[in-house]
Amino acid sequence: MSERHAHGARRSGRARSQHFLRKRALAAELVRDAGVGAGDLVLDLGAGSGRLTAELARAAGRVIAVELDPRWSGHLRGRWPNVEVVEADAAVVRLPREPFRVVANLPFASTTAILRHLFDDPRVPLRRADVIVEWPVALKRSLPWPSTLNDVVWGAWYSTSLARRLPRSAFDPPPSVDAGLLVLERRACPLVPEGCARDFRRFVAAGFRRGLRAVAPARTLRRLGLAAAAPRELDPHQWAALYPGCRRSERLLRIRHEGVTHP
Repeated sequence: MSERHAHGARRSGRARSQHFLRKRALAAELVRDAGVGAGDLVLDLGAGSGRLTAELARAAGRVIAVELDPRWSGHLRGRWPNVEVVEADAAVVRLPREPFRVVANLPFASTTAILRHLFDDPRVPLRRADVIVEWPVALKRSLPWPSTLNDVVWGAWYSTSLARRLPRSAFDPPPSVDAGLLVLERRACPLVPEGCARDFRRFVAAGFRRGLRAVAPARTLRRLGLAAAAPRELDPHQWAALYPGCRRSERLLRIRHEGVTHP
């Protein structure tokens, strides 16, 4: 189900991919644990019934609640003086140009699209994201191995941790699996310069597709103890360690020329 169709299905109440928090106490706890303060601009993506929005309005200086379904966006609009309601797709909504945070219970069917919208471009001034996702997704994104292209690239600028597990019973309607709270926080010292984001994605993509020897000299792999490693066995730190010595090499110039973007 597409994002637009999923939200459209909510005319009768809820989208199949969106599961609202049942209790105000849990929403308040999540906002408190996120450390949201009066000086923060916070995005609530897929705001739905507004359970998180209400708690964010109490804690944050400004809140942007993004909700595609007109029934729910109308329900939210005008309820809090510091909340702006935006009727839009969370996977393509215009992001703030000033530093901001995200605290959101993401529509499960759109998780990857929303995460890519937030993290693909490190120039987006996102400081931290506390997002509720399906438990298997939370595990996949938080474990260092086996790595994926997106996790490696995002990991150059953000650290990732799994904060807690949320049971199915915490949601209405209950999803088919438990959920997890995934926290991505911008690194004080990035592993790769922001201006190299496009090259770094191409570099990692080529390594996933063709193997490490296609993007790094054998002597570099031996020096870093990676001569026998598979691409998915490397974490973002190891990929970043490989990248500086290779990005101006003839190998990377060929990668740029061929326009490789996905493994």
